[in-house]
Amino acid sequence: MRLLFVSDNFPPEVNAPATRTYEHCKEWVKAGVDVTVITCTPNFPQGKVYKGYENKLVSHEVVDGIKVVRVWSYISSNEGFVKRTLDYVSFSITAFLAGLTIKTDVIMATSPQFFAAIAGRWLAFFKRKPWVMEVRDMWPESIKTVGAMEGGKVFDYLEWLELRLYKSARLIVPVTDSFKENMISRGIDGSKIKVVKNGANLSLYRNQPVQSELLEELGFTDKFIIGYIGTHGMAHKLDFILNCASKITDNKIQFLFIGSGAKKPELINQAETMALKNVLFLDSVVKSEVWKYISILDAMVVPLKRSDLFKTVIPSKIFETAAMKTPILLGVDGEVRKLVETYGAGLYFEPENEKEFLRSVDLVRPKGRLYSDLKEGCERLAQDFDRKKLAAQLLSEIECLNS
Repeated sequence: MRLLFVSDNFPPEVNAPATRTYEHCKEWVKAGVDVTVITCTPNFPQGKVYKGYENKLVSHEVVDGIKVVRVWSYISSNEGFVKRTLDYVSFSITAFLAGLTIKTDVIMATSPQFFAAIAGRWLAFFKRKPWVMEVRDMWPESIKTVGAMEGGKVFDYLEWLELRLYKSARLIVPVTDSFKENMISRGIDGSKIKVVKNGANLSLYRNQPVQSELLEELGFTDKFIIGYIGTHGMAHKLDFILNCASKITDNKIQFLFIGSGAKKPELINQAETMALKNVLFLDSVVKSEVWKYISILDAMVVPLKRSDLFKTVIPSKIFETAAMKTPILLGVDGEVRKLVETYGAGLYFEPENEKEFLRSVDLVRPKGRLYSDLKEGCERLAQDFDRKKLAAQLLSEIECLNS
């Protein structure tokens, strides 16, 4: 089978869409699928072309057997609605044009952003091939929730377009059960919706040793380290975590923030203004190095803005964290809370509730019996969400379209 996959993000970018796409496609290549990925020049989230790449009209490379076609797009940092929209639309157009020349049996496109899905849908139309829409976020509702845009005619049009994409896809693959329920409630046929949640590459994360040299390099040898690794964006409420950090008097507790995003400069400025000595910011690290930083953490904080929409999401970082047996401090209600509590892999605190967050820190800090139980819960969760199993599950669904 030949599979054409359209994704705005792909390694060496390290965000969740890039990782999921790469790890699934790598497993499909091993299974004998001829996979081509159309993506853009790596630039997320700073909006700067990565070293060693050029934003050319078209370029080709092969990554672990995956044929990668990189196309030109208007590049913008992950901030500013108009510039980001130009970025998304330009990629949609060039991805569509490049895809017209590629022979395939099935087309798959992932969102967010769903302009990539538009390219997939139009390629399917012109090639007369079935297409699969992977839904990683309820876009455009999510950008309205974080305040990146308001309601109105533009938003109404985007929602109309969203439903058109769902209806035209032969198979829809959301990453949460809540997303599926949302689609069905809006009139989408549930029989063509197959949930495939995120997971972790266990071969990369399991049984990795603590990086003592990294602890020494950072000066954290005798610290209890609470980490955040990922995008520093509008949705993540890291300013709330900084406010909580200012209330902690135990000088053994250290907060470590790793990543990039639109809000990072503001967060650094906030920490400096508050003279926080228990906070350290580091730049993003390549995906193959992330495990080293998780290995030195005593707990991972996973926060999001308080919103009913975020009750439907499952942040992908919980799976990699669980694979490293690092307890999770979860500031997201809804489906992910149920998942984490079912496995006993972490402690929930109400989003943006300072008292509850500080209480959760007090509970894990002693590293006693509760801490040991949480580590065991992480192990169980990771085992059930092995990325290789999930890739095989998704491939079986796609192959049904080509039979």
